[in-house]
Amino acid sequence: MTTPEGPAAVRPATAADVPAVRAVTDAAYRHYIDRIGVVPAPMEADHAADVAAGFVFVTGDPVVGLLVLVPRPYEGRLLLQSVAVHPDAAGQGVGRRLLAFAETHARALGLIEIQLYTNALMRENQKIYPRLGYEVVERRVDGPYDRVHYRKRLADPGNG
Repeated sequence: MTTPEGPAAVRPATAADVPAVRAVTDAAYRHYIDRIGVVPAPMEADHAADVAAGFVFVTGDPVVGLLVLVPRPYEGRLLLQSVAVHPDAAGQGVGRRLLAFAETHARALGLIEIQLYTNALMRENQKIYPRLGYEVVERRVDGPYDRVHYRKRLADPGNG
């Protein structure tokens, strides 16, 4: 599962990728429905609109992982709205490569922080993010979602 640029390449998604973005997102999040009692928000996202806006980045050929990254330059932050890895690619470092790309992308945009949130019942994520330098900011209920919000401060682009 490699792209012409190599196995770890991450690229902006195109309109042709929308079905794969939907399929990978559904495969990555579907098993949480029973646990959290609602459909995870990424499964209900408007994938075509997110791709058209330039927010979606994919890896693999065929696509095995993706990120939805929403720049908030007025806040100096990048919102990592979703990270999804197809279960068939689990344990191969795809998620770590995607998260490393998010940091590189944020820095390239001159942003100093990445924010993300995960459902409080997605316990696996709450083990991963702190190991990668993310800190809990708050826990907040947003509609039907009980979310734990994280942030990772990046080095100030002006100070290395």
